[in-house]
Amino acid sequence: MKSINVLIGSGAIGVAIARRVSAGRHLLIADVKHENAEAAATKLQQAGFDVSTATVDVTSKEDVKKLAQKAANLGDVMGVIHSAGVSPTQAPIDLILKVDLLGTAHVLEEFGAVIAKAGAGIVVSSQAGHRIGALSDENAHKLAMTTSTDLLSLKMLEKKQITDSLHAYQLAKKGSSLRVMSEAVKWGEKGARLNAISPGIVTSPLSQEELEGPNGEIYRSMIKKCPAKRVGTPDEIANMAALLMGSEGGFITGADILMDGGVTSSYKYGDLEL
Repeated sequence: MKSINVLIGSGAIGVAIARRVSAGRHLLIADVKHENAEAAATKLQQAGFDVSTATVDVTSKEDVKKLAQKAANLGDVMGVIHSAGVSPTQAPIDLILKVDLLGTAHVLEEFGAVIAKAGAGIVVSSQAGHRIGALSDENAHKLAMTTSTDLLSLKMLEKKQITDSLHAYQLAKKGSSLRVMSEAVKWGEKGARLNAISPGIVTSPLSQEELEGPNGEIYRSMIKKCPAKRVGTPDEIANMAALLMGSEGGFITGADILMDGGVTSSYKYGDLEL
């Protein structure tokens, strides 16, 4: 049977990861906008990759289940790259929670059911999840373990508990990383691994939109005051993903790798104020 990689979300980071880890495998690219999936597929096909496309709305459990089954029908699902998401500038509180938190829960649950032995998954999270205030053990456990059906009914996710879209984004990304930890246990029962990467500001159309948006000055300050003194590149994130998904990362599962050029370090121990 064919070995299958699945890319969910066709942004710059997801495509870079897929390109790095999909040689010799069939790559199924899914996006909420079919034209985005097709555009990414065309570029990768021109580079010699074997690619097909699908449309998926990660906020729909049924949609994600159909995508997982489609991938399993193509062959052995060896790699899952979940990079679909929206930013605080792009979306209101409700949509951020549905896409970035609930969507991740759907993907990890449904692809956990079809992932092959020795398979590996990557969730593209965010540095934002590392800067939210400490959660109680009870709330962290609920974010990690509550089934997707009941997840958005948690009291801590009520709109009156969330101050703004940035707070919602931080909470969603923290929650998605916690879910990676909990789902890694279930994936491990099938002989598969699951990890997250939390990038900082990485060169992409999305980051450019953020730099030009209402929080642009904050992001420019992050770049100026972080130890790296620059933005990251999609290829740098892809290099880490290749380690985590490959044999050399075989002892790494349930982890969340922070790749933000030291922004979080500067926030906690330097002179960066957010």
